[in-house]
Amino acid sequence: MSATPSSGAGGALINDVLTDDELRGVLARLGPEAERDAFGLVCRRWLRIQSSERRLLRARAGPAMLRRMAARFPGVLDLDLSQSPSRSFYPGVIDDDLDVVAGGFRNLRVLALQNCKGITDVGIVKLGDRLPSLQSLDVSHCRKLSDRGLKAVALGCQNLRQLLITGCRLITDNLLTALSKNCLHLEDLGAAGCSCLTDAGISVLADGCHNMKALDISKCNKVGDPGVCKFAEVCSSSLVSIKLLDCNKVGDKSIQALANFCHNLQTLVIGGCRDVSDESVEALALSCCNSLKSLRMDWCLKITDSSLRSLLWKCKLLVAIDVGCCDQITDAAFQDMEASGFQSELRFLKISSCVRVTVAGVRNVIESCRALEHLDVRSCPQVTRQSCEQAGLQFPGSCKVNFEGSLSEPDLPVDIFF
Repeated sequence: MSATPSSGAGGALINDVLTDDELRGVLARLGPEAERDAFGLVCRRWLRIQSSERRLLRARAGPAMLRRMAARFPGVLDLDLSQSPSRSFYPGVIDDDLDVVAGGFRNLRVLALQNCKGITDVGIVKLGDRLPSLQSLDVSHCRKLSDRGLKAVALGCQNLRQLLITGCRLITDNLLTALSKNCLHLEDLGAAGCSCLTDAGISVLADGCHNMKALDISKCNKVGDPGVCKFAEVCSSSLVSIKLLDCNKVGDKSIQALANFCHNLQTLVIGGCRDVSDESVEALALSCCNSLKSLRMDWCLKITDSSLRSLLWKCKLLVAIDVGCCDQITDAAFQDMEASGFQSELRFLKISSCVRVTVAGVRNVIESCRALEHLDVRSCPQVTRQSCEQAGLQFPGSCKVNFEGSLSEPDLPVDIFF
């Protein structure tokens, strides 16, 4: 569709007046994606400009379509080919697709391939060989991948800052060694479920990647205190998030090391680490009192009221805490909070299966945590919908209370506990 000439003498078409750079300026000022899409419907010239300025592309296509997309959108920096774990089709994205991506999107910085179960080391090697600008790669749950393919990425993509390999069970310490030698700017490694990783690998990673901000080695049962302590000491100035869910060998030494060195820690997941006790958690509460925002320590069976009370009182920025199944927690953890005028910024509290907590404890919580948005009291036999109603509890209007069932996933922020 062409622009209509303005009325009167000397009227001109807008395409005759504005240069490509000026039209790009107009496009840059558009907000919602729908407005930017409408820009491209004006005419072929505007469509060409819109296509050249596109930076993010989500696609599900074979090699032929990907080639056309690469030609139409030469400026794409962020490509998402991820598949849904529940609706993914097999084989979906395959090595031939990665060959096209590597050759057609040469400036790519972010590539998401989550749940692409059809890709192998053959395709990943091509990415490493031809995408030197790549900074973020997500191959979570791509179960055919091994060290061979991802070592090629470590060697060829030395600007890599984020690597997500959750569920890639064939990965070993050899990959961490390659990352340590080649990817010195790495900041975020998501390796949950990579059960072959050991303390030696985590230590080597720390030796080379000093700027790590986030590490997720949940369910890596061969990693324990030696690796975590070394990592905490070396990456102390940058580390803000560490997740150790169900790492059975992690205990007080790891938490004490985090307390000693990582004073900027914001997120800590130690759920299932049953050897963690009050002493180390209280030290953490003191050292990270001005940074800690989210703490998950469900099934830490040695945790008592002392730890929880210390966290609630000292960590002023704490917004989420999970002490589910910590059966030594009682109402005493929440006593005197309201009486002293204490007000917490806590928004998410999980105390499910804390069998000693009663309605009195919940009353103290809601009176002191006015910002509370989610309260999980499942399997707390003394805290039921009926008992709360009989006690006349008035929950904050914005607070969702879970007495049974489960909080639906959309109700919880994506990275609050996991």
